[in-house]
Amino acid sequence: MDTRVKTHQSGGRDRAIVEKNRAGDDEFRVDVERIRFSPYFSRLSSVTQVIPQGGSGTLVHNRLTHSLKVSAVARSIAINLRSTDETTRRLISDLGDCDPVVVQAAAAAHDLGHPPFGHLGEQELDRVARNMLGLPDGFEGNAQSFRILTALDSCGATPRGMNLTRAVRAAVLKYPWTRNEWRSKGPIAPELLPRGVGTDPAAGAMKYSAYDIEAAEMADVLSVFPGIAQYQQTLECSVMDIADDIAYAVHDLDDFYRAGILQYTSVSAELRAWLEHAVAFKILKTSELDQRQPGHALELTWRRLVAKDPWIANPDAFRDSVQRVGHDLVDGLLAVPYDGGLQADRAVTAFTRRWIDRLQESVTVDRTPIVRSGHIRLSDEAWHDVVVLKFVHSRFVLDRSDLAVYQRGQTRIIRSLAEGFSTWLNDPDDAGRAPRRLLDSVEATTEEYRQLRETTPELFSQAGPNEIQRLGQARAIVDYIASFTDAQAVSLNSLLTGTSDSLWEAGRGL
Repeated sequence: MDTRVKTHQSGGRDRAIVEKNRAGDDEFRVDVERIRFSPYFSRLSSVTQVIPQGGSGTLVHNRLTHSLKVSAVARSIAINLRSTDETTRRLISDLGDCDPVVVQAAAAAHDLGHPPFGHLGEQELDRVARNMLGLPDGFEGNAQSFRILTALDSCGATPRGMNLTRAVRAAVLKYPWTRNEWRSKGPIAPELLPRGVGTDPAAGAMKYSAYDIEAAEMADVLSVFPGIAQYQQTLECSVMDIADDIAYAVHDLDDFYRAGILQYTSVSAELRAWLEHAVAFKILKTSELDQRQPGHALELTWRRLVAKDPWIANPDAFRDSVQRVGHDLVDGLLAVPYDGGLQADRAVTAFTRRWIDRLQESVTVDRTPIVRSGHIRLSDEAWHDVVVLKFVHSRFVLDRSDLAVYQRGQTRIIRSLAEGFSTWLNDPDDAGRAPRRLLDSVEATTEEYRQLRETTPELFSQAGPNEIQRLGQARAIVDYIASFTDAQAVSLNSLLTGTSDSLWEAGRGL
């Protein structure tokens, strides 16, 4: 008799505070709806994904539409896994299960913490948090998502946090560690580091899923998954992560093609040059590669893959993926410029559907994955495909100077907001008139740091008498700025700098 018990029946369905649900309500379905009804979720409709809404004549993805598509892809992967062979199903059960509803909840929540202005806004808010506000663990969108679920949002059972099940909270931990826990580790080769840590652990992890004040809660939710090794995602988190990669690699190309940003000539020249001259590129030193020359940027991408992921990087598979993407994306979709007509729309839809179907069906399950992989991952072939699709995204969209100019202007807004709110809160004559939500957040966050000092006093061994209050205020400012939409950030910065034309109306409701 099989005596194994699924994790979700022995801890994964638990909440920090016991709630009485209506008869027939599934615990995980309650979590999905709780996330979808959150104001943090609604906010995502006005947060940039990659291209700003005003920067294109067509309707482009925002963080909300991206999250909805990640949810759909993730659910399909999870359902497909339920109809796989018996050996794989038993392995999935041993590792804690992979519930499609938990996967949906994680996908809906995975981008809640992203600040205004896309990834560059995230990078700037991290710099501001560390260098200006003095937060040791800075800012990270994934950690902010976990913080929203566990502390910033609320529900009927508690004013602090959404009181979600442990399985759902664990499923958003794409990088299940804190930034600071890596600082004490010695030099480690890049191929031995978990994906997301970066190349210099002593400087702290680049990507992480919990701040120090949520570290205990992260450890608690992961404790009900004994089959998952340290620094590994739960199965549902891996599925969400894969779906995020697929949506990012495929759906965003949809935007770029419709907006006229992806051009046949430049993309074709890059891929064809690498395919034709790959042998010649091999003998060049990295310092001799010039990204202005066709094929050189793709060669640099290949070399980075070999350095970081030798466990899977395969020259033949990479070449096949370049040929496949060249045939279907370049010679297929991009060969006919988008003109807004029905035929062009059908071509985009067919391309997107074809690649989504192929990639979401190309997953495998490993009992003991390498540290840079996960228990559920893309097949080797599909992994290389995603790498090449992401390269097209990065090289021909993110690296554009016109987008960079726009984004650099946006980062100044992030810094200006942090300076303005910090100055305000430290003004002894006017701090009491700061936005009520910000003042309440300072009080609550300061209490979180007091509790952290009680449980882990070693983190504060060098702290001065006012350190707890300072950290609470700094984290509250970061929380506040991260909760804005793009438009709110622009509007509030205009108010703080005195350049708004509607000072009274625009400032109400802060």
